[in-house]
Amino acid sequence: MGKILAVTACPVGIAHTYMAAENLQKAGEALGIDIKVETQGSIGVENALTEDEIAEADGIIIAADKEVPKERFAGKKVIITGVQDGIRKPEELIKRIQNGDVPVYKPQLAAANGAKKGKSKENPIYKHLMSGVSYMVPFIVVGGLLIALALMLGGEQTPGGIKIPDGSFWKHVESIGSTAFMFMVPILSGFIAVSIADRPGLVPGMIGGYIAANGSFYGSEAGAGFIGGIIAGFLAGYVALGIKKIKVPKAVQPVMPIIFIPIIASVIVGLLFIFVIGSPVAHVFEALTDWLAGMQGGSSILLALILGAMIAFDMGGPFNKVAFLFGSSMIAEGNYEIMGPIAVAICIPPIGLGLATFINKRKFTQTERDAGKASFTMGLFGITEGAIPFAAQDPLRVIPSIMVGSMVGSVIAMLSKVGDSVAHGGPIVAVLGAVDHVIMFFVAVIVGVIITAIMVIALKKNVEAVPVTIGGDSNDAESVHEKTVQNTNTQRTEVASLNSEIHKLTDITSIELIETNLMGMNRDDVIDEIISKFASNGIVRSKQEFKQAILNRETESSTGLGMNIAIPHGKSNTVNRPAVAFGIKRDGVDWNSLDGTPAKLIFMIAVPEEAAGDAHLKILQMLSRKLMDDEFRKQLLKVDSKQEAYKLLESI
Repeated sequence: MGKILAVTACPVGIAHTYMAAENLQKAGEALGIDIKVETQGSIGVENALTEDEIAEADGIIIAADKEVPKERFAGKKVIITGVQDGIRKPEELIKRIQNGDVPVYKPQLAAANGAKKGKSKENPIYKHLMSGVSYMVPFIVVGGLLIALALMLGGEQTPGGIKIPDGSFWKHVESIGSTAFMFMVPILSGFIAVSIADRPGLVPGMIGGYIAANGSFYGSEAGAGFIGGIIAGFLAGYVALGIKKIKVPKAVQPVMPIIFIPIIASVIVGLLFIFVIGSPVAHVFEALTDWLAGMQGGSSILLALILGAMIAFDMGGPFNKVAFLFGSSMIAEGNYEIMGPIAVAICIPPIGLGLATFINKRKFTQTERDAGKASFTMGLFGITEGAIPFAAQDPLRVIPSIMVGSMVGSVIAMLSKVGDSVAHGGPIVAVLGAVDHVIMFFVAVIVGVIITAIMVIALKKNVEAVPVTIGGDSNDAESVHEKTVQNTNTQRTEVASLNSEIHKLTDITSIELIETNLMGMNRDDVIDEIISKFASNGIVRSKQEFKQAILNRETESSTGLGMNIAIPHGKSNTVNRPAVAFGIKRDGVDWNSLDGTPAKLIFMIAVPEEAAGDAHLKILQMLSRKLMDDEFRKQLLKVDSKQEAYKLLESI
């Protein structure tokens, strides 16, 4: 008996991860093969493969539609394919390894093999950028909030700006925050490069990012900021990837990822940034500073527009720094009315984006809404970098919005002769008494913030459903009385249900949530029919809100899994507790399934937005594994009553 290992993973269709795992295990048993499958779903890695198991394995099957680290499989026979092959062709994959018709995995060929594996439609540039941003965000939040806290509690107004006394407790806190900011750009660059070239890209990416953030390497006081970090990250990633593709002797292959690739790529990226990219940029910004200095007087409104745009454009990057340094230099000359508009513009992007996440939650993911709270707080203390996560993820909509808001605020401040006697921005400077014409300062900030929020909300598309209020849709089936009672008890119901463990499917379903003869003529009709079950049993408060959550999920990828199965699912605050409804559509309905089969067995999952422990993922896992059993599906299709169906579901 041989030993085969497998890894299954899917970025969106979570159920596919477990369906592929189940089918590979069943095929292994049928062929007399000992097989272990590691799943990499949204819950995380489960049933992880150990080093000893990998060493003893005859081969590895990676059935995944997302990037799976493969370095641990170096020297082993590895099949890299899509998750659908794990579901539909498990025996074929296993027999390929048995027959030896599989190449030995070599790290330098990872890119070529990876290009064949996926069916993901995600833009690779976007994927790499988001990988870097996801690692950078915690550094922005920690650094910004620590500096803000230190300024608020330990800051003192001085002629040179808001400063924290040396040697004080808050000076140490500020230093910790500054350290977090110091890592921000290198982390962004490093993990963009890792996403492109795996671990060999980390060192050149971080070195390139550090050089980008420190203009001393190429004669610039401002540096290249986070935009330079993005350039450095992509440059490092693709340079490292190019080196990985070079054929080298077998004796050199083991040390390529840890010695030669990082060293060569770091030198190339570093020198390119110092001599080709960074140095010319420094001259551009020096000329820009001189140009700005000549625009005072009659061109004050135009100057305010330019300063506001520069402050917002790269949020702490080189344009922002040039404008800020220009305003600071004017303070030294006794002109406070240049720094005033800058102080206004500095805080508008983070506060405006934070406000937008509060006003219209439909436009933002849960992660963005969480970042919005930190962004709003950072803006109060004049930390523009709080807007970076939003701009990095959606630059074409966010950057114009924050630029317009900052420009308007800057112009209002300039016309109102708002002055700022310290080299800092945001409401904190007004609180500490460093601002002239305080009322107009806040008027300028508020107007700019509102414009930014309105523009972002208008430009961005809805991303997910949000909770309905008591005064919501009057056409909902639930009565006002029902909504009032449910709203009063929602928190207690949710806490009780979310803290309970889900051990089997019948813990969260009932006979009342089963329909063995669905009548809907198309997918949306069937969705409405099943949601009505939830509504009549007090599972959801708003049918419309929950349907939107279901349809939003369907736009990401169809939940028609094939084999006559569909598992639509949605997370929404309109859901009172986790639940599953089951319906049978005897003649089937088109669900855009990957194998083209109509959906006959339909399981709908409803979970609250705050579902602790990722309840919907646990439910998906349970369902996916059981539904791979052909006999079980046949039995379900044969049931004549709700009671028969419920009895079968008790086995899940």
